[in-house]
Amino acid sequence: MSEKQKMLEGHLYQPYSQELYRDREFCKGMLYEYNQLNPMNKKDRDLILKKLLKCKGELCIEQPFYCSYGYNIQIGYNFYSDIHLTILDKAQVTIGDNVIFGPNVNIYTSSHPFHEGERMKGLEYAKPVVIYDNVWIGGNVTILPGVKISEGAIIGAGSVVVEDIPPYVIAAGNPCRVIRSITQEDVQKKW
Repeated sequence: MSEKQKMLEGHLYQPYSQELYRDREFCKGMLYEYNQLNPMNKKDRDLILKKLLKCKGELCIEQPFYCSYGYNIQIGYNFYSDIHLTILDKAQVTIGDNVIFGPNVNIYTSSHPFHEGERMKGLEYAKPVVIYDNVWIGGNVTILPGVKISEGAIIGAGSVVVEDIPPYVIAAGNPCRVIRSITQEDVQKKW
């Protein structure tokens, strides 16, 4: 089994294998080009994102944007991310429809063994992250490996999400905890 297969299947793997190194270098080159483009050049920006990511529809990722591989990121319809999105996509990252990210959102899928001997060998493993439809992630949020954020949830700015978040709640903090459910009053609120 190749190191890439091990990575994608959630096994311990060596991230410094030639194949994975080449994949990361390709991604870095594409992101360098993306991040250097004039922000008004939406056509070329979209072309690069469609080469790197699995996109269902129109999306907007403000520059700069960083990821590890790109091919492990699947994004639904009507996605928006403010500046400085970082996705370490060693495992699959799935983002649903109508999702909004504030600035400086970080999604991490990779982790390291607890045993120091395994870490000293450079081994790591990855767990997928899933963000369902209609989620709003505030600025400076970090989402850790294996987390699922359910439909309609709101994650408050500065949160560190370490465990799954149920649907239609407001959650915040470090570690991120549910504060309350989203109510009918919230839905009807007029700004």
